[in-house]
Amino acid sequence: MATTREYKDFILEQLNLLDTITCRSMMGEYLLYYDGILFGGIYDDRLLVKIVDSNKKYNMRESIPYDGAKPMYLVDDVDNQETLRDIVLDTCKDLRVKK
Repeated sequence: MATTREYKDFILEQLNLLDTITCRSMMGEYLLYYDGILFGGIYDDRLLVKIVDSNKKYNMRESIPYDGAKPMYLVDDVDNQETLRDIVLDTCKDLRVKK
């Protein structure tokens, strides 16, 4: 099942507290970037972010985005814009260091 355009648009609206969010289509799903850093994606109408040390404090559960992929964290509370912003910023903080 591919992600619906409506769900993608909803997630992008929820992430509007961050100025530099970009979204790229990939085989029916969407990759999400903040300030040029790939931090997660939307897979089967689910928001997932990469697993890094800085986002473990949110106690998200692991989920597989697609067969053969590494586990990612599933963001359940997509209605809370402030929490979403913090998750993205914390995730990208660790990913920026790894670059």
